[in-house]
Amino acid sequence: MSMLLASLLGNDHPRFAITLAEFEKASGNSGVDTRLVADITESAHKAMRSLGLDTADTSAKELYHALVASVGRGDAERVLANTPYALMLFDNEVVSFNLLDVIEASHHHLPFEQRLVGHAKRRLRLEIVKRYAEHDRTSGEMIQQQAREIGLTMDNDRHHERTDASLQELQRTPSVLMIGDIFTDAFIKLNESSAKIIQEGDTKWLALPFGQKPPYDTVDIVRSVGPSPNAAVSASRLGLHSSLMAWVGGDSVGEEAIAHLTDEKVGTDSMVVEADKLTSYWYVLRYGADRTMLVKSEKYKYEWKDPLVEPDWIYLSYIGEDSWPLHESLIDYLTRHPKVKLAFQPGTFHFKWGIEKLAPIYRHAYIVVMNREEAVDVTGRSYEDLRDLTIGLHELGPHIVVVTDGPNGSYASYDYKLVTIPNYPDPADPLDRTGAGDAFASTIVSALALGKSMDEALTWAPINSMNVVQQLGAQAGLLSREDILKYLDQAPQDYKLTVL
Repeated sequence: MSMLLASLLGNDHPRFAITLAEFEKASGNSGVDTRLVADITESAHKAMRSLGLDTADTSAKELYHALVASVGRGDAERVLANTPYALMLFDNEVVSFNLLDVIEASHHHLPFEQRLVGHAKRRLRLEIVKRYAEHDRTSGEMIQQQAREIGLTMDNDRHHERTDASLQELQRTPSVLMIGDIFTDAFIKLNESSAKIIQEGDTKWLALPFGQKPPYDTVDIVRSVGPSPNAAVSASRLGLHSSLMAWVGGDSVGEEAIAHLTDEKVGTDSMVVEADKLTSYWYVLRYGADRTMLVKSEKYKYEWKDPLVEPDWIYLSYIGEDSWPLHESLIDYLTRHPKVKLAFQPGTFHFKWGIEKLAPIYRHAYIVVMNREEAVDVTGRSYEDLRDLTIGLHELGPHIVVVTDGPNGSYASYDYKLVTIPNYPDPADPLDRTGAGDAFASTIVSALALGKSMDEALTWAPINSMNVVQQLGAQAGLLSREDILKYLDQAPQDYKLTVL
């Protein structure tokens, strides 16, 4: 039994087994360790059965995903009520039944390979020492001393447990599933002495010497980008359960994209890997703070799959032109799950499809976010009449309408009022404007998901956009909730919401 306990705890101290044998002898060989292992097995098996798992035919990975899924269903506290120190070993893979380990794994969307066991190990160490120290034949002082020598007692074990309030906060964390295409961007900074802008009517052209070898300054590779991946990272940094449904190929670029999302605590259970495809790769030509994108989106099957756990929000943005069947499945999912709120930040092909085809999406949308020119294109109404423009979008179905307007700030219509918020002042000239709109839209949705009012959400969004354009790429400058609040505290007096 001592070897099993050592394996569960990951304790490789050379005297671990010897010390536990001495504990057993001191207790009159009363089988404390045997009883403890039996209690662990009984409680773990009971939890597995309540999850519908076969205790004799379940892998470590299957168990882990079932435990994490129980958090989303709201079952975890019931299932794991009596398993604080339970750990199970499957072919050298240890899985924790501790409620805090499981909730934190769900909160951070951790894959099986990054599962948490720390809380269960701490509780098991405490339980072993407690059972021997409180035995009527042993010396508690002797047990504590020897336990400390073999790493069975650690100074911070008794002070590490979270409070009930912290546990409830973890369980209340809202979830957002982002849907859309993912890319890797190669940012090529052009040498401004070898490129120029040519104006022809209303169109500007980026020009390079033809047939020559103009130098460039730098190239930077930025992974896992696109409106929906950017929004997923944004929501994760703001403290939400954030996950992404996107499509990658079976190449190294796709593997790197998923690894980046995992590092950003974005859930990847809904990611789809099409092994015979490549992952979309774009080239971004930077000229000053502006950019020209060379785009090539790979073709994917775009098959919908219901998320393992119903999210609080779904966020839909740019996705390929062959994805209409997925939209039909999404409409069906939203019909079957009326509590899920849809945020819609339309992409290129959404605008091409037109409002007639997209009518069910707009009807289901709780909030839509687009720029002023796009709003004119969607509604056919006057660019000059903002109020009528937002009314036109409301008539499609959304409760909240947000219209961005570049240097003029942004406008929003909700609760029978039209308001405007200025851009947050830039601390320096923008370095790269990629992703500013994604940061803006996703921050509003994240704030609403966190229970903030729309008034407050509108003051958060320009801050995240401001910081994004100060760094290269769409994600490097995305802020945490704490950082946004710091900027709000330092905001100039004229940075405020105005009712029009």
